[in-house]
Amino acid sequence: MEDLKFKRVLIKLSGEALAGDGKFGIDPETVAGVCTEIAELADMGLQIALVIGGGNIFRGLSSSAKGMDRSSADYMGMMATVMNAVAVQDHLEKHGHPTRVLSAITMQEICEPYIRRRAERHLEKGRIVICAAGTGNPFFTTDTAAALRGMELKCEAIIKATKVDGVYDKDPVTNDDAVMFKSLSFIEVLQKNLRVMDSTAISLCMENNVPILVCNLFKGDVRKVILGEDVGTIVHGG
Repeated sequence: MEDLKFKRVLIKLSGEALAGDGKFGIDPETVAGVCTEIAELADMGLQIALVIGGGNIFRGLSSSAKGMDRSSADYMGMMATVMNAVAVQDHLEKHGHPTRVLSAITMQEICEPYIRRRAERHLEKGRIVICAAGTGNPFFTTDTAAALRGMELKCEAIIKATKVDGVYDKDPVTNDDAVMFKSLSFIEVLQKNLRVMDSTAISLCMENNVPILVCNLFKGDVRKVILGEDVGTIVHGG
């Protein structure tokens, strides 16, 4: 058994990552690959909570900007996260890992309601917990939901798994001269307006001194972070 740097973490996945090479929907091969890595981490003894965005199905903020009522758009986005959560649950259980989807919006035919003590108990029993439907309230992003659930479930770190290797000073996809930061303080992220997570999520992690580790979802970097290897970017109290 390899030595783990953390016992319990919350992993934040973007919904867009589940679309694979497409711009919309759920790509089964991509989901299977993501779930294989998560299953391997669970096999190592790591307690895992997940929060998954819904941008591959519906982006509430974008729809609001186009004239849709913000609350209605956000609720639709929350339902999109539930669809992603059920897809990931299905793949994880095919790997033999019991998984529970806990939703902040009651959908008793599909998933359990989110209750903190119940979620903690699932983690203690070795089940992977997927926290769906954001915070259950409009005007809050899934980044904020990830930070909130991470605090509630006493996670030692928030791991944001993305399509890039860490946090850059500019978009590395369109800028060849983009520079990656290895370490940042919470204050630096807020002052530089770096798009790590939204400011509410950053503030929550700062107030509770929970580090955020940003790494690549598709290169095995999440596993490396769990083992304490120096990959990605760490955002901490400084």
